[in-house]
Amino acid sequence: MTVSRCLRDPSQVSEALKDKIETAVEALGYIPNRAPDILSNAKSNAIGVLVPSLTNQVFAEVIRGIESVTAPAGYQTMIAHYGYSAELEEQSIASLLSYNVDAIILSQTTHTDKSRKMLETASIPVVEIMDSISPCIEQAVGFDNGAAAKAMTQAMLDKGCKQIAYFAARMDQRTQLKMAGYLDAMNASGLVPITLQTEEASSFTLGSTLLKELVANHPDVDGIFCTNDDLAIGALFECQRRDIRIPEDIAIAGFHGLDISRAMLPRLATVVTPREDVGRVAAEQLLNRLKGNEDWKPSIDLGYQIEIGESL
Repeated sequence: MTVSRCLRDPSQVSEALKDKIETAVEALGYIPNRAPDILSNAKSNAIGVLVPSLTNQVFAEVIRGIESVTAPAGYQTMIAHYGYSAELEEQSIASLLSYNVDAIILSQTTHTDKSRKMLETASIPVVEIMDSISPCIEQAVGFDNGAAAKAMTQAMLDKGCKQIAYFAARMDQRTQLKMAGYLDAMNASGLVPITLQTEEASSFTLGSTLLKELVANHPDVDGIFCTNDDLAIGALFECQRRDIRIPEDIAIAGFHGLDISRAMLPRLATVVTPREDVGRVAAEQLLNRLKGNEDWKPSIDLGYQIEIGESL
């Protein structure tokens, strides 16, 4: 009983006894079985985190922000990915809830009816991230994707671009919000939008491929706005291979402000988003709510910045 008490809360035993128990635990390689504690307390000290991709640097930074808060507070993060599929997200939500996670962070606001029902039944805090505008289940932490895209499109127009194309991949909810912002800016200026859309995953190679298609079908285009930096960098590299001057012949802008966008030449124009801060604030909100804080905002907008760089 004393060992169990110490493992649950070391402050309940003396320092000498605590040291003795920790020495024995280390020597035996003992691993505590938390299942009984979870069953008796209905508490796992784990936060479920659902991201669309484990290889996407955007969400790697989000996870870093989450764990900067959860780890010091003694919470584990249980991470699952759903490959931008609502059906796979539903399966992952069911799996995380089966481990009795104390709260959950979701990376989008579109879900299946079953997913919503499971979350309602679980009655745990839910935060949806990377979008502060769309209707959410309980609470959202992010930024306005549409407004950010509209602002970047306007920045390109202000630089003299007239025929701006939009490169869209995956066609997930956030991509559609960004494309809507681009369309708003183009229509407000009386200009004809040009969109190249694909369900394929974003990559440098895809950006290069879309650039080839654009040049073949729309040779007079003088600007390209991409749904993320991957596509923008791929398009920029393809322009360099073809001796297309940037930004003199074609201006290029991306979205998210990844580290590589600031290290390349020319430095990429991009919408800088607060990915790590989004993860940190989302985790802080969940932990505060788990402590009983009921004074929380349903939407927290962390904003964005327009980085002109050298490609615009």
